[in-house]
Amino acid sequence: METEKIISELSFKAVKSSGAGGQNVNKVSSKVVLSFDLNASQGLSEEEKLLLQTNIAARLTSENILILNCDEDRSQLKNKEIVTKRFLEIIKKGLFVPKVRKATKVPKSVIKKRIKDKKNISDLKQSRRKPDF
Repeated sequence: METEKIISELSFKAVKSSGAGGQNVNKVSSKVVLSFDLNASQGLSEEEKLLLQTNIAARLTSENILILNCDEDRSQLKNKEIVTKRFLEIIKKGLFVPKVRKATKVPKSVIKKRIKDKKNISDLKQSRRKPDF
């Protein structure tokens, strides 16, 4: 993954934001919409693209485009920084491959302890019963 190349492939669009801000909301386009075309990316290898398609499939459109919004701040520049950081986190999490779990054998001592405990409980319950004459 080439971070610099991926960041250069991002396309940003400024949109009028909703919410707090008074009259400024009606004049300034502070909301930032980031879009990233996964298929056309040159910064990702084919294996990474396939991995991302499976791991972040819920966030992708049908054309494999990732769209993120940010209108947390009144500043367009800060919103752009926030949405870029968010995008990089999503990509890093999407490319993470967990370690394969190795199955281990149950130790003999654990098996012996379980059987011994089972026997003790059985004896205890046996002693509570009424004697059979």
